[in-house]
Amino acid sequence: METFYDILKITLPALLVMITAWLVIRHMLQDDQDRRRQDLLLQTVKTITPVKLQAYERIVLFLERISPESLIMRTAKPDMTAMQLHSALISNIRSEFEHNLSQQIYMSNEAWEMVKNAKGTVVRVINTIATQLPPTATGQELSRSLIEEVMDMDTEPCRAALNFVKAELGRIMM
Repeated sequence: METFYDILKITLPALLVMITAWLVIRHMLQDDQDRRRQDLLLQTVKTITPVKLQAYERIVLFLERISPESLIMRTAKPDMTAMQLHSALISNIRSEFEHNLSQQIYMSNEAWEMVKNAKGTVVRVINTIATQLPPTATGQELSRSLIEEVMDMDTEPCRAALNFVKAELGRIMM
């Protein structure tokens, strides 16, 4: 029996030391893993944030560029017919949209929907006004009619989308 107690005197402290060491090492490894995960997350945020801001900048620029006033200023030439201007406006909008299509990855679904709706509304307004004009109409008549139509709107579609995108960006930056 005394031999059993002697073995127990040696084994029990060794077991306690082993369990303590195992718990300490396990805790240290868990802390190290958590710290690495946080470092990786911080590095990801440092990388993604500038790209995300750039995407929002590009969408703001897109919305500004497809607003009817800006679009007409850049596209219209004095000798264009209404049909030529109509075609150039729609082509310009599609080109701008395709160029910025990848930015949706960095935006919320709601913001991207607002951008798509603004684009769709601008195209619809241009198409509607263009079909209401006679075939012999000039580009200046189309331009004037478009600007009058936009001025009559409660909220210009590009402005509404732009306000939404800016508000979302403000929430992200806080």
